[in-house]
Amino acid sequence: MDAVQNLLTRRSVRKYKPDMVPQEKLQRILEAGQYAATGRGRQSPIILAVTDKAMRDQLSKMNAAIMGVDSDPFYGAPVVLVVLADKTVPTYLYDGSLVMGNLMNAAHAEGIASCWIHRAKEEFNSEEGKKILQDLGITGDYEGIGHCILGYADGDEPAEAPRKENYVYFVK
Repeated sequence: MDAVQNLLTRRSVRKYKPDMVPQEKLQRILEAGQYAATGRGRQSPIILAVTDKAMRDQLSKMNAAIMGVDSDPFYGAPVVLVVLADKTVPTYLYDGSLVMGNLMNAAHAEGIASCWIHRAKEEFNSEEGKKILQDLGITGDYEGIGHCILGYADGDEPAEAPRKENYVYFVK
């Protein structure tokens, strides 16, 4: 798929089939995330690639509690890619956001649906979140940037929303 066409046709999906994303597709998506631009090339983000159902469900429960709901904020997606970034790097928030964009666009190119889910910051600021990182051997001052949920859309992808007026101002 043409790169620009891929960017123009990606949509956020909020209903997923339980089918797991094939490992080879997941690897290509993760590789694209690792090649996101970062401030001064410092590569402040890390990605937790969660395919373990117990961990995925734990993160979903934590996220739902922060949101104040009982439903699954991950919409049934079987894969959760958590992007965190090193807060000691001044550009960490922007770096992590670019990783999220690369992950979602690469997923679309692979025929995999995605959506950015917030509240990773609150999850990993909690004692439970800090323990997850500690148990994984991850040390440092990381802040959750977002969750990129992945899977196969259960139904049609959403239609394109119209772009707002005055989105672009030319300065000539």
